Amino acid sequence: MVTDRVGDFIIRLKNAGAIGNPKVTLPHSKHIEAIATKLKELGFVERVDVSKKAPATLEVTLAYTEGGEHKIKGVKRVSKPGRRLYVSSKDAHNVKNGLGARVISTPRGILTDSEARKVKAGGEDLFEIW
Repeated sequence: MVTDRVGDFIIRLKNAGAIGNPKVTLPHSKHIEAIATKLKELGFVERVDVSKKAPATLEVTLAYTEGGEHKIKGVKRVSKPGRRLYVSSKDAHNVKNGLGARVISTPRGILTDSEARKVKAGGEDLFEIW
């Protein structure tokens, strides 16, 4: 049993891209689905599908460049189950000089660092991706 669903999700994406798998399948949760949808908006993921059959699964299709390189170069889990870290909107700084994104769980939903600064919403600093 996995206790850190977010950490497991981002590492699955990174590892699948490293070996060239086109898709990742994992157990469904609304929180992970929202994160996957945000990664789709950022361009790191190509498609997010949810199966309605029991048990519900989430199928994420990875995005690759035209040269065949995986778009996710690296991820860093910031807040962990043993140590939750929270940021205010003004402390949510850029990742890799704007080439990456910081994903934050806020009361307004899952937001990137730039979106959190715009709406002035802080929350749990989930991970950085570039």
